[in-house]
Amino acid sequence: MDNLNQTLPDMLYLLGLSTVPHLQVIGFLIFVVMYILTLAGNCLLLILVKISPTLHTPMYFFLSNLSIIDICFSSTIVPVILMNTLSTDKSIPVEGCIIQMFCHLLCGAAECILLAVMAYDRFVAICRPLHYSSVMNMKLCIVLASIPWIVGFINSTIQVHITWRLPFCKTHHVEHFFCEVPPFLRLSCRDPWLNEIAMYVAAGIIVLCSFLLTLVSYVYIISTILRIHSSRGRHTVFSTCTSHLTVVTLYYGTIMSIYFQPRSFHSVEKDKIVSVLYTVVTPMLNPIIYSIRNKEVKNCLITNIQKLLSYN
Repeated sequence: MDNLNQTLPDMLYLLGLSTVPHLQVIGFLIFVVMYILTLAGNCLLLILVKISPTLHTPMYFFLSNLSIIDICFSSTIVPVILMNTLSTDKSIPVEGCIIQMFCHLLCGAAECILLAVMAYDRFVAICRPLHYSSVMNMKLCIVLASIPWIVGFINSTIQVHITWRLPFCKTHHVEHFFCEVPPFLRLSCRDPWLNEIAMYVAAGIIVLCSFLLTLVSYVYIISTILRIHSSRGRHTVFSTCTSHLTVVTLYYGTIMSIYFQPRSFHSVEKDKIVSVLYTVVTPMLNPIIYSIRNKEVKNCLITNIQKLLSYN
């Protein structure tokens, strides 16, 4: 903290997404709607899994964990965007920026690993169906659900610590809409090569390994599906995976474009757009994708609505 006090004031200034007044108003309204949809969709999914006995399976246990991560992820970013969009005061306390960066990194890493865990769950369900209940027991599910949070916490602690040890003497105005690591590397008056190496190593271990584990799982899943003789059977099995594949493609694709590019290839405007996609859009779309593409979720939702209406 001594180094922090010597190199930074009490406040930083987030310049936001746009300085054009009418675009700020439009952006504010869009983010409000997206945040409401994120909270409503993920909370509805959590409630539905809780009250529906047919959804008390490992798949929906992990999906509930994904909803919790998405709620935390969105709540870490969007309220700050909303406050800064219409306010003339773009400042954020240094402590608040540190907390936001820590929570963002924690949720981002946790989601990466959880998507790989969910892919493994689908692999066991489709490729080892007779052993599914014995392999994916509750004890293993709890362990697998805990790993993303533990790894995310360790990664966040390391990344935040080394980022805030940098001397920031160029400016105290951050060309971004929240406290993310890459924009802060550009503010340093010292070459942040060590920070970049740490960021790439963390991204390689967490993002790339999770992506490869997911890819390997789906290679086995698809090869198993292709061996099913019935076309209807193939469609039924594959339909249980398409939702997860959609989420994986959207999330890994956007996050890799942020954390795997060299600093010289980064564009401020492009980084902002990509960051919006994986921090705001993806948490909103996840429950929608899983609900629309999943017959079990839709059937449980309809059943519970009918029960609720019948009580009234």
